[in-house]
Amino acid sequence: MEYLSVTLHKGKDSAIRRFHPWVFSGAIAHKQKGIKAGDIVQLLSSTKEILGYGFYEEGSIAVKVISFDRPPHHTEFWIDKIRAAWKVRQMAGLTDSSVTNAYRLIFSEADGIPGLIIDYYHGTAVFQANSEGIYSVRQLIVDALRLVYGEELKAVYDKSARTLLKQAGIQTTDSYLYGSGGSNEILEYGLKFSVDWVGGQKTGFFLDQRDNRSLLGSYAKGRDVLNTFCYTGGFSVYALAGGARLVHSVDASAKAVEACAQNLALNGFDLETNSCISTDALPFLESIKDKYDLIVLDPPAFAKHAGQKHKALSAYRHINRLAIENIRPNGIIFTFSCSQVVDRFSFQGAIMAAAIESKREVVILHSLTHPADHPQNIFHPEGEYLKGMVLLVK
Repeated sequence: MEYLSVTLHKGKDSAIRRFHPWVFSGAIAHKQKGIKAGDIVQLLSSTKEILGYGFYEEGSIAVKVISFDRPPHHTEFWIDKIRAAWKVRQMAGLTDSSVTNAYRLIFSEADGIPGLIIDYYHGTAVFQANSEGIYSVRQLIVDALRLVYGEELKAVYDKSARTLLKQAGIQTTDSYLYGSGGSNEILEYGLKFSVDWVGGQKTGFFLDQRDNRSLLGSYAKGRDVLNTFCYTGGFSVYALAGGARLVHSVDASAKAVEACAQNLALNGFDLETNSCISTDALPFLESIKDKYDLIVLDPPAFAKHAGQKHKALSAYRHINRLAIENIRPNGIIFTFSCSQVVDRFSFQGAIMAAAIESKREVVILHSLTHPADHPQNIFHPEGEYLKGMVLLVK
C-alpha cells in the first residue's frame, strides 16, 4: 500500500528519532498534495529516510505517530496493538476478575495509539476517539477487540461524539459498534459500582483513581470523611469499606450525587448517616471547621490548555487552603490535579502556598499518580496528567 508522505525540515527529526510520537506543524518542510485530516501518512527525513507512520491532523500537532517501523495497513497491525495492551494489563493483574473486571485497555500514546481511549467494563469496551484518523479505523479496532477477547466481549460502545466535535469538528452520534450492552455493574477490590457509559462523564467511571481509592480505605478507619467533587462516590465507598465513622459526599451535579447514593446503597451502606449532597464544594469547604478528619479534593481539570495554568494554580491553592485550615488536627487530605498542563512541581508549589497561608504544619505522606492501566510512555512525558498527594495536617 502506498502512503502520501510528509517530509521534515533538516534537523527537525531528532524528537521522532527519540520516539516522541508528535510532529509539530513547524517541523514540516513539505507534504504531498492531497493529504487531508485523518489520513495515515509516511514520515520522511530531509534525506527521505522513512521515520514512521502516523495520522495527519490539522493543527499545531500535525502528525501523531502510530508506528516507528512497520506500515499499519494490515489488520494484523491493530490486532497486535490491542493484544500487546491487553498483555500489559494482564501482567499488572487487572484481567483477574478477583481483583477487578474493569480497566483501561488503551491509553492513547502510552499504548502506541494516539487519540484513542478504550475502557473495559465487565464485557463492554467503551471506545473514545479523539481524532478523525482513529475514528476512520474504528471497525478495524472493533474486529481486533473481538479477536483478542473472544466470547468475553459482549459489546463495544462508541462514545466519541463529544471528543470528536471538540478535537476535529466532526458531528457524529454515540452508539454501539458491536453488541447492545451488557452488565453495567463492575467489581473493584470486592466493591461494587454501577457504570453509566452512555450518560456519564468520560467513559462512565474514573478508573485512574483505583489504587488511590484503595489507599484511602487504609486511612479511613474511625474517621469522619468529606469527599468533595465526589462524582459517583468511588472514594466514599472505599472510605466506608475501610471503616470510616461517616462519609459526606459533595458534588454540584445532582446526577452525580444520585449515582453516588446508588453506589453506596449497592454496597450496603447507610444513606442517612452517609449523606450525598448536591451543592458547590467551595462554599461547603468554607463551613466545615473541625467537622472532618479526612478530606478528599478531586476536582475536575481547572486548566484545559496552557493559557489557563496560572488561574488553575490559584484555584488549587484556594481549595487546598480551605481544606487545610478547616480539617481537624492530625487530619488527612487526599488532594489531586488532573490538569495535564499543571506539572507535578507546580501543583506541589500551590499546595505549599496553601499550607503557608493556613499557618499549619503539613507533611506529605504519599505522592500519587495514575495506575498501571494508565501507563506513561517514557518518550512522551506529556502523558502524565494525574498528580496527587496525601497530606498530614498537624
